[in-house]
Order: sequence, then structure tokens, then C-alpha cells
Amino acid sequence: MTSVLLILQFALAVILTIIVLLQKSSSIGLGAYSGSNESVFGAKGPAGFLTKITFGLGFLFVVNTLALGYFYNQEKKSSIVDNITIEQNVPASGVTPKVAAPTAPSAPEAASVPSAPIAETNQSK
Repeated sequence: MTSVLLILQFALAVILTIIVLLQKSSSIGLGAYSGSNESVFGAKGPAGFLTKITFGLGFLFVVNTLALGYFYNQEKKSSIVDNITIEQNVPASGVTPKVAAPTAPSAPEAASVPSAPIAETNQSK
């Protein structure tokens, strides 16, 4: 459902942009390229027709935006923070378990340290 609404949102945005650019402004803009045959839109020309279409598309755009927000909120009941605490196995109470600090390596024992060879002395006098 949300994917259909998202595609509709993009289509409405593109169509609404084109319709706004086709309207005549005080500085001619792209309204000059809409054609010279204005009788297709009625006696008043394209101004009345394009403003009605712009209002309708704008209203649909806002309603679609609200619907997208509602449906995305219904799909995502948990926040990102909830997902992180579940993955790290941290208790839900928010209290982090105490972790023992790493200890420094201990000094080697005296028995395992090699000693210098003992020189024999000949004391026969």
C-alpha cells in the first residue's frame, strides 16, 4: 500500500510542477509555450482551468502526504533506539551491566625466568 502511495506522490509532484510552470506569470515564464489556441480551455483561456487543476492536484498531494505519514507510522511501531538495545542485549531498563576493566599482564614467575650459567671454579690449591 505504501509503495503505491509513494509512486503516486512522485507522479503528483512531477505533474504539479509542470502545471505550475505552464501558468502565466507576470514575467512570461513557460506560459508562453502553452500554445496560441486558448479556446480549448474555455472563454477565459487557460488561467481559470490551470488554477483549478493546480488546486486539485495540490489538495491531492497534501492528502497523499498525510496518508503516507500515517501508513509509515503504522508499519514502524518501534524506534531505531529500540532496535539497537535489542541487538546489543542490553536490558530494557536502561541499566547497563558493569563490565570488569581489563587487567595488565602479570610479571613472569621467577621459576620460568632463565638464569645465567654458573661457572665452575677450580679451587684446588
